[in-house]
Amino acid sequence: MRELQTDIKALQEETLKNLKNSKANNTVRAYKSDFKDFGLFCAKNGFKDLPSDPKIIALYLTHLSTKEVKLSTIKRRLVSIGVIHKMKGHYLDTKHPVIVENLMGIKRRKGSIQKGKKPLLINDLRNVLKAIDEENIDDITKLRDKSLILVGFSGGFRRNEIVSLDYEDLDFVFEGLKITVKRSKTDQFGAGSIKALPYFKESLYCPVTTLKRWLNISKITKGPIFRRFSKGSKLSKDRLSDQTIALIIKKYLEKAGIDSKNYSGHSLRSGFATSAAETGAEERNIMAMTGHKSAEMVRRYIKEANLFKNNPLNKIKI
Repeated sequence: MRELQTDIKALQEETLKNLKNSKANNTVRAYKSDFKDFGLFCAKNGFKDLPSDPKIIALYLTHLSTKEVKLSTIKRRLVSIGVIHKMKGHYLDTKHPVIVENLMGIKRRKGSIQKGKKPLLINDLRNVLKAIDEENIDDITKLRDKSLILVGFSGGFRRNEIVSLDYEDLDFVFEGLKITVKRSKTDQFGAGSIKALPYFKESLYCPVTTLKRWLNISKITKGPIFRRFSKGSKLSKDRLSDQTIALIIKKYLEKAGIDSKNYSGHSLRSGFATSAAETGAEERNIMAMTGHKSAEMVRRYIKEANLFKNNPLNKIKI
């Protein structure tokens, strides 16, 4: 009987671990952050946040709609509130008519067009790399930033995928570089995927050549590829955060005389997809590199790339 009790206790502990790992840490962190904002709204207005009521949720969504909050963010907040309720053992009907109808009204009034961050296209990419070369910093810092940007762009990486790369994920071959992506946003169970970066004819813009130079000067032979610097450009063992990607991009855009306001870490990924679409690359090939599971977003990149290319005004002679 004591052995059975011990086994049950162990199973309970394992079950708790499974529940905690059912979603990625970043995802759970985002849910909690969203719910925190909802909690503040409830505290200020004397409402109970957990468990809550569909009418209170609807008021919160309306509150968000009166601010400069995107419709996609409003919908995400609703999902987060529902998930936190489930995690805490409470039922919340997020499909309740008062929530659904309110959302439809918000959508009609705000509109559903989402203005995303700007893609980092080829000309701006060249200007950014030039700005890095002209920056008065040590060569080791230049090579880290250049390889980070070139690899991120060429592989259509998400920013968290870039900073998660380890030396063990790299396989240099005759044709270029194979990179194993252990886990991604659309691969929560870690099935993994491989991206291939070929050598470029122009070594100045070649991600493979630049990464080799970075690994050589940094002497990295294991662990994180892209790391922080401590004072005096001394390389640490600490991995860069995904937020750093955006800061690095914005820094060099400003140095290149380009307004960085509408750029982010996602600009590398969208820049690759848009640039590939401009060259006529097939939708499925772009998706194979970026890891998109749905063609909807990739088609948006293709549509944007063709705004001028297939514009009927090109046929009009004035």
